[in-house]
Amino acid sequence: MTTGLEGWRRDDVATSAGRVVTFWRGTGPAVLVLHEVPGVTPAVLGFAERLVERGLTVVLPSLFGEPGREPTLFGGALQLARVCVSREFAVWATGRTSRVVGSLREVAHQAHDRCGGPGVGVVGMCVTGGFALAMAVDPVVLAPVLSQPALPLPTSARRRRDLGVDAADRAVLAQRAANGLCALGLRFSEDAKSPPERFAALRELLGTAFDGVEIPSGDDDPWQYGRHAHSVLTEDYRDDAGSPTRMALDRVVAFVSERLGVAP
Repeated sequence: MTTGLEGWRRDDVATSAGRVVTFWRGTGPAVLVLHEVPGVTPAVLGFAERLVERGLTVVLPSLFGEPGREPTLFGGALQLARVCVSREFAVWATGRTSRVVGSLREVAHQAHDRCGGPGVGVVGMCVTGGFALAMAVDPVVLAPVLSQPALPLPTSARRRRDLGVDAADRAVLAQRAANGLCALGLRFSEDAKSPPERFAALRELLGTAFDGVEIPSGDDDPWQYGRHAHSVLTEDYRDDAGSPTRMALDRVVAFVSERLGVAP
């Protein structure tokens, strides 16, 4: 049973690699929200609504899973297995940009054409976290947000530092950062799925253009997120006033709004 998609308009966007199922809602400049495993869950939709309320159009590509379904352990494992064997996602390879990024760049251009504004924002999460960086190679992307970027899977020292972009894309990103592009990153401090080495590599590539937010999640964390906390904006999010995840979400909304010229 699916829930939470009431009020969202489905629009399958044509790209050179085929049609991408997308859900649209809101007004104003566009922000692509790229979901995590297992799919477009109610928690992902809840985050997206915060951007809609801020005066932005959210575009939700459905890359895998059943949109609107509550997450389950079995469903998450099934979708992760499908992602791991998919040729569209560079789950294991280092120094490579995932093939699906090309289609998402085309979706971003069509969203910009429809919604106007100076450009688009992109929020990636977990397996799609690094896609926000890869998409920022395109000048239409002005506000990339990397929430717990997890690809390639950090099973070795080399993979923990890898950013999921090829050498050509790295060069473009470094130049864009020198010319004013900014990127925002989010992770829990003890998250092994999105390791600290990856944020260190982002700082090396982008310099001061990268703003990395690392939320304490160790044994002494007063908010008790736990050492296994991973999803900053969704499943591990706490909306309590003053909570680090609430402050992180507010920071994302403010960053995207400012970069896309949406008045406070």
